Amino acid sequence: MDEWGTIERSIEIGASLSTVFEVITNPVHLTEWWPDEALFEPKQGAVGRIVFGDRASGDASVPNITIVELEPPRRFAFRWLYPDDEVARTGNSLFVIFELEDLGGRTLLRMTETGFREQGWEVAMLEEQYRLHDVGWDRHLARLVGYAPTVEVRT
Repeated sequence: MDEWGTIERSIEIGASLSTVFEVITNPVHLTEWWPDEALFEPKQGAVGRIVFGDRASGDASVPNITIVELEPPRRFAFRWLYPDDEVARTGNSLFVIFELEDLGGRTLLRMTETGFREQGWEVAMLEEQYRLHDVGWDRHLARLVGYAPTVEVRT
């Protein structure tokens, strides 16, 4: 643990580079392994929302998301969890980077999430948010590993 500053994961996925890129950037596929809804256009600069939970119940979490980088088929980066009335930037959002490497029919995915310390949270909140994300990425990336090989992408 980097004092609640950075979460990093490297996983190998039994799917091609183009398939994994599609699965991590296309809202239709994202909802199969990460949020319950993904409401954004997969293009650099796009702004949208992702939804965790059932919006009809009133208990859903609906964070903002801004696509910062979209470099097919190797890199996808976004900022998320920033206030509705602000533009995503360093200091008000978390920054996630997915980097992909071709392993000859399989793909190595490196995920990094940063920005926890820059939020200005009290130590207890910082620690709680970091741990929630740390555990969450383990759960969601395991789902990605299972889901991506079931997807056929036409290149």
